[in-house]
Amino acid sequence: MALRSEVLALYSRLLRLARNWQSINPAETIVEREYIRDETRELFRKNAKLSRPEEITQCIKEAEARLTMAEHYRNPYPRPVNLPKRSYSKKEGKKIGKAIQKFNEQSRPVYIRSTDDAVGKSG
Repeated sequence: MALRSEVLALYSRLLRLARNWQSINPAETIVEREYIRDETRELFRKNAKLSRPEEITQCIKEAEARLTMAEHYRNPYPRPVNLPKRSYSKKEGKKIGKAIQKFNEQSRPVYIRSTDDAVGKSG
């Protein structure tokens, strides 16, 4: 039950942020408010069926990270990810290909995981 109350509090906090959001560029305030509201609703509905505490905790961490970054940088959109060196190396066999894939997976920040689904990557 503790996770449920944490999720509901986070959902309320995100919707409150959407209502009170002030963009750096005043002309974009309404667009960014709608983005925050729509993204919040979409991701919470998509993850409503989760039942394993580990998955729920991972989603909470992602939402909190995105919320913190949006408040800090005044930008509601997910930040781009810079992949580390050697991540674009061509695959030279099974072992090296898996190593590069694992390296890329480990270097991907938590706040970008929900956008991977939209691109077609597994999370």
